[in-house]
Amino acid sequence: MHEKELIAKLNWFYSLELNQVDLYTAQAHAMEDIYLAKTLARIAAIEQQHVDNMAAEIKRRGAEPTRLGDVISPLLGKTAGFLSGLAGPKAILKLDINLEEKAMKDYKDLIVRVGNDGHLFDVLWDNLIDEDIHTAWFANKLRELE
Repeated sequence: MHEKELIAKLNWFYSLELNQVDLYTAQAHAMEDIYLAKTLARIAAIEQQHVDNMAAEIKRRGAEPTRLGDVISPLLGKTAGFLSGLAGPKAILKLDINLEEKAMKDYKDLIVRVGNDGHLFDVLWDNLIDEDIHTAWFANKLRELE
């Protein structure tokens, strides 16, 4: 994979993770269920680590994280979080499962493309595993609510 294409992919993840931070934060604020609210807030904090990981990797490669992602992604995340919060816990969990599954697919695709690139390989795997854990938690909670 060429460096320019890789930077574009890393910026995609940077924007996606920024979106997730604000989405989960807004959803947490909309929840009456304290356990669900606290879990969404904790997941938002983990997603912030992913944002930081992507920003660091982009900078390590001599580029800057996309400014567009800094503006658009939080706005979209907050809006989607607010609107999904109105729909209730089941709708939130279903939305979040779909979002996490998309993130996992994209992480897996990039891992295959970059191969064992040392640091980047480890960062991508760490983020993928977190997304998988989030998906499992969301799915388990959804089963409890149904």
